[in-house]
Amino acid sequence: MALQKLSGYLVLIILISNGCHSQLPSEPPTLQVCGNVPKKARIVGGQDAAPGHWPWQASLQNDGPFCGGSLITNEWVLTAAHCISSDILASEVHLGVHKLSDPNPNEVTRGIEQSICHPEYNPSTFENDMCLLKLSAPVNFTDYIQPVCLASAESTFHEGTTSWVTGFGDLGNGMTPDILQEVEVPIVGNKKCSCYNQELGSITENMICAGLDVGGKDSCQGDSGGPLVMYNGFAWVQGGVVSFGNRCALPMKPGVYARVSQYEKWISDTVTGMEPGFATFTSSGTDFDLDFFCPTFMPTTTDDSIFGSGENLSHFTHFVTLSAFALLLHVIVGSGGM
Repeated sequence: MALQKLSGYLVLIILISNGCHSQLPSEPPTLQVCGNVPKKARIVGGQDAAPGHWPWQASLQNDGPFCGGSLITNEWVLTAAHCISSDILASEVHLGVHKLSDPNPNEVTRGIEQSICHPEYNPSTFENDMCLLKLSAPVNFTDYIQPVCLASAESTFHEGTTSWVTGFGDLGNGMTPDILQEVEVPIVGNKKCSCYNQELGSITENMICAGLDVGGKDSCQGDSGGPLVMYNGFAWVQGGVVSFGNRCALPMKPGVYARVSQYEKWISDTVTGMEPGFATFTSSGTDFDLDFFCPTFMPTTTDDSIFGSGENLSHFTHFVTLSAFALLLHVIVGSGGM
């Protein structure tokens, strides 16, 4: 894959725990345990991902895929709390999966031994929409199965930062893909996101948003729990977990993700065995969201051709948990499925 610099942003990495060593911005790390992509391939937004391109992508399955997740150590997967039901221990985690319909020698399946969701998860607001799954047995890292780096507490993501979301969720037309999907979306500042998504309730500091003002690219139903990642020059860093949104890919309706950097301590305190890798993603310059002013009148959005353009990625929820939000939200799995 062609790893490209993020235009307009200074990126540096400070790696802590799990054997990832701190590095100066000008030095590539000599040892990088997380966020690597051994299989190189070009990134194209809104299309099929190349095999091995997103080696941390997990697919949660129970009679079919229902949510996404990300591998963060050899035996822990990060996903969304709203993906978790009472029978989660009967589900399976598929890693190294690229095409759902074909046998895949690179794919590994594990049961779920334990699920630990954030103790302050609120299903009414999706606050703290984050859960950790312990696999029934550790996995070996290969070219197709690798852990992602997690955004550290010091990370900053300014308006417009390039990010990617991945998943097997709805394509926006009621169809689901056979091949893992990827889409590029810019970060949307929390002030703008709150303005655009007023009907969804409060967008808090524990959330991060991504999407295009014109719509057309987004995560959608079935992507929930999946990763939103950024490249910091040395490694891929997960900044968000696909959480919720107002339908999929509508203009001025960015998707909402759980902000990973807010949960460094909780994740570190919860995970056992191998420690997850954390990396700092730093945006330079001015965050234009600080000066964003929400207009008094917001135009009405409709399900027009942009929504069904085929550019939007599969990403949000496997099931809608709240009847009060059922007409407004696709509770996502996840996205990066982008």
